[in-house]
Amino acid sequence: MAVGEAAALAEQGFEDAYVTEVIRPAAILPEEAARTVLVELADRDVARGGLWTSEPKLWSRYDSPWSADGRGASQLVGTIQVAYGTPTRYEITVYRVTVTRHGTDLGFTVQTLCDEALGFGGIALADCPRAALLAPPKPFRH
Repeated sequence: MAVGEAAALAEQGFEDAYVTEVIRPAAILPEEAARTVLVELADRDVARGGLWTSEPKLWSRYDSPWSADGRGASQLVGTIQVAYGTPTRYEITVYRVTVTRHGTDLGFTVQTLCDEALGFGGIALADCPRAALLAPPKPFRH
């Protein structure tokens, strides 16, 4: 878990009650699906009655829309860490997913959280192409 993500979860009271999975090999969201997912996540923003927030590095799913004066009683269900523009300019790499205790209580898993977000682009996590895993370089020797 990234330091920033851990701090955000701790601030919300989730410091010891979450499930994090590193997606290996990382899932690659193809260009067409990536564009559709980004549009759909923006249309479903929690501040406008939806359940998602999306930033260039992190997509977050909540259990209810935010109230007019802030987050209100809305609780974080989970987060998906992504990298835009990799491995090619218009693709998105999904590499880490966290489900909070509240999310697991609601029945969410890493798979279902990803499938909900990626489903906006007509693709499931299991169907995403995967990043190529290269052999590590040989150790440096004098």
